Amino acid sequence: MSKKSRARQQLAQATAADTAPAAHAPRGSWKWLGLLALGVVVGGGAYLLLNPGGPRGPRPPGMVWIPGGTFTMGTKDANPHFFDARPEHDVEIDGFWMDETEVTNAQFEEFVKATGYVTVAEQKPTKEQIMANLQPGVPPPPDDKLVPASLVFRQPDDPIPWADEMNWWEWLPGANWRHPEGPGSGIADRMNHPVVHVCWKDADAYCKWAGKRLPTEAEWERAARGGLVGKTYAWGDELPGDGGTWRCNIWQGPSPKINTKADGHVRTAPVKSYPPNGYGLYDVAGNVWEWCSDWYAPDYYLNAPLKNPQGPAGSFDPRVRENENPYAPKRVMRGGSFLCSDGFCSRYKPYGRGQGDDDTGQSHVGFRCAKDAK
Repeated sequence: MSKKSRARQQLAQATAADTAPAAHAPRGSWKWLGLLALGVVVGGGAYLLLNPGGPRGPRPPGMVWIPGGTFTMGTKDANPHFFDARPEHDVEIDGFWMDETEVTNAQFEEFVKATGYVTVAEQKPTKEQIMANLQPGVPPPPDDKLVPASLVFRQPDDPIPWADEMNWWEWLPGANWRHPEGPGSGIADRMNHPVVHVCWKDADAYCKWAGKRLPTEAEWERAARGGLVGKTYAWGDELPGDGGTWRCNIWQGPSPKINTKADGHVRTAPVKSYPPNGYGLYDVAGNVWEWCSDWYAPDYYLNAPLKNPQGPAGSFDPRVRENENPYAPKRVMRGGSFLCSDGFCSRYKPYGRGQGDDDTGQSHVGFRCAKDAK
């Protein structure tokens, strides 16, 4: 073989060796893997840029994603019930997860069985607890009144004055989440109803056990509006019973004596009895009031932070009854309840605010949980 032929053969062998695929790897695989990795990075970055309010991580069971963004909180509604929901103001909220329903009796029972938790309504109150909610100088209650109890709505038989809501509420010994209307009542046929007679402290304990938390008031309103802008209700502007289809569980008839039950329920309704809002949340209007994490103050909106507000540093309620302490610890409640109606309490609208003592349960108050986006 001539030197020229031998040189051509060596060059061909060297070229073949340089271009041969690596052992155990298909031709061009590293190139495509690299392009794939680059596509994942670029695509993920583009998704975050185009969807800044998108969900982070897998969906927790029973929760829906509430996208971050700016929305108009509060109202211009002149109804006196919304004196503390003014002025309207724009608020920016980070995205978060929220329970699609109110916490049910079945879910709360699971918590109690796992932890042995005893709700505040099931515990004997102390005089110190009672006196903290009263003005100085008010005499303490007698010892025989210091028994486990909770507030229960009583539908009156006769017309009664509206001046004092306590005319149709009773501080009933033995009323608690297991016995919503007091001794003799039960929840065996209401396991899919929202749990009631849970005070703020009880709700907070459940959330911590579940690895969640209570929503802030701003988060709750963002979620309840369901992505709608400038609408009266969580579903739009149609009245709750327009077209013969009820959209929430509220009161129908002269309150508080007669409830015609046009929506199918006198008290609580099973969760998911009515259509969800635009974010997939059920019962953000009516059924039961829902605890939020914030302390209550009627003028908080005047100076509230415009991004992720957490509520005031403490509570203040100047509209308390005689002998009550306006600085007693109260938390915000949202959503209204089965007792709401446009003729009495129309605060089942997404901007309506409520408040309650953080250690007191009631037969129309429950909660749902939130969870950070992490």
